[in-house]
Amino acid sequence: MRPHEIQGWYSDPYGVHEDRYFSAGRATKLIRDAGQESYHEPPAQPYDPAELVPAVAQVDDGSDGIDLRSADEAERSATASDLRRADQASAGKPYDAQAAQRAALDAFDRSVNG
Repeated sequence: MRPHEIQGWYSDPYGVHEDRYFSAGRATKLIRDAGQESYHEPPAQPYDPAELVPAVAQVDDGSDGIDLRSADEAERSATASDLRRADQASAGKPYDAQAAQRAALDAFDRSVNG
């Protein structure tokens, strides 16, 4: 990876904090310790971009991700006929938000209830 392409959270190469945010290849003052973000200017010393280690995601919203798995499973179970019906229903008609919402809920019900 080229230094100017470095973007996102990385383990702090300076060893001062757990993680530091990088933007366009430069260390920023945005840091993270124990999941809490704050600011601390990076030291003036250089770091080796080749030694940067992407930070481990620290998202703890209390969920175990089951809602995301369910959404993925429902998406995989949609059939081509579901998509054709949606296209046919809207052919030549102006967009109707209520009809779209009903169609989406109907498709969801079919994917969940078999």
